[in-house]
Amino acid sequence: MDTGAFKWNEREILRYLGHRGQEVPENVEALIAETERELERAAVPKAYWREYPLTVQDGVLDMDCLKTTSRSLERNLKDCEKVILFGATLGSQVDVLLHRYSVLQMSKAVVMQAASVAMLETFCDEKNEALKAFYKELGWYLRPRFSPGYGDFPLECQRQLVPALELGKRIGVTLTDSLLMMPSKSVTAVIGASRLPRNCSVQGCEVCGKKDCLYRR
Repeated sequence: MDTGAFKWNEREILRYLGHRGQEVPENVEALIAETERELERAAVPKAYWREYPLTVQDGVLDMDCLKTTSRSLERNLKDCEKVILFGATLGSQVDVLLHRYSVLQMSKAVVMQAASVAMLETFCDEKNEALKAFYKELGWYLRPRFSPGYGDFPLECQRQLVPALELGKRIGVTLTDSLLMMPSKSVTAVIGASRLPRNCSVQGCEVCGKKDCLYRR
């Protein structure tokens, strides 16, 4: 990975570690910095996306390769005429690190779990910003990405999303029978595209209805 290009969001790492504004011990800061360096060496971030038409009828969202009902996703896609289906991963070597430290040093495994999630989110944000700029040049305005499992968007939709994007062939991501993606630090999402601008940067926790989530902002 090009370490000079990656910008860490340490506030997000601390949030995933359950930090609530208290002082961060020096040993934890050192462990975070060490973990960041290891992840930079191990991660091979990749992303892939495809564009599909969108129609909504009687509450059914039809994206050609994916049909579902979800009030929260429908709100997110209001006024959209098409969608970009998106997939991303940090690669298999991050899983190797996570497994290694779960055996050798649990404290580091916990920090690495948090840092790798934050790393994936930051990578996706960067890719989404590039897509946003590209589509704006074409007269389209993108909505925030929305992943299966957010709100009432069924996780089962992974069974349609992953093969539709050919993620196994494109970026090396597969889906288990229990709907887990491998490598584990992978994500899929739906991004709406509309001719109507909307000043909205809401994403992640802000669009999810799970108010009792431990990691909610």
